[in-house]
Amino acid sequence: MNRILVIDDDIELCELLNDYLTGEGFSVETINNGKQGADQALANEYVLVVLDVMLPELNGFDVLRKIRESSKVPVIMLTARGDDIDRIVGLELGADDYLPKPFNPRELVARIRAIQRRVETTELSSTSAQKGTELKVGDLILCSSNRTVKRGSENIDLTSVEFNLLEVLLSRAGEVISRDDLVEKVLGRRLSAYDRSIDVHVSALRKKLGHFDGNMERIRTIRGIGYLYSLAESGT
Repeated sequence: MNRILVIDDDIELCELLNDYLTGEGFSVETINNGKQGADQALANEYVLVVLDVMLPELNGFDVLRKIRESSKVPVIMLTARGDDIDRIVGLELGADDYLPKPFNPRELVARIRAIQRRVETTELSSTSAQKGTELKVGDLILCSSNRTVKRGSENIDLTSVEFNLLEVLLSRAGEVISRDDLVEKVLGRRLSAYDRSIDVHVSALRKKLGHFDGNMERIRTIRGIGYLYSLAESGT
């Protein structure tokens, strides 16, 4: 199955993406209305949804909320160039990635391929993981076999990207991990200029995990390099 759903009210863009993505081996369906797009996304199986922010009836954020109520299908948001708020909101609501308009269709294909690789790697890891495989760091318990995270006895609800990000950070707790490495390991692609998506995912993850006792940050920013998951006991 290689079906992609494009939800965008720009008919010319939909036609362009249909032609280009079809040439790349995808089966493409296009919807020009937010409400219809949400219904279509939930009624059928797709490998990915390309979702514009500005849509009639339901905007892209409301469509994404509706999709995330019952589906984990990967979503790439299309945002206005330079509109950081749209990107942040989209990623925090569970979008897997974003592209600012206008964009090169080749870049969209690269993002789609990256998400596919990540999904395949995640499924392979989940299949091969032994039941009960856990990663414990401080008060956090991450179980890779059923992709759950607990802080003490409390379940923490994470998106697929946030889970993968936390897994990488916890596996190397106390070490600095560069943004380049995180983008490659978590998003399945190379870091490009002005790409802040991994930073937004880190920010969303911080909010969900909260601070250590004493208000110490769990995920520290190492300026100019990347991020580090702190070891509370040592203050690292």
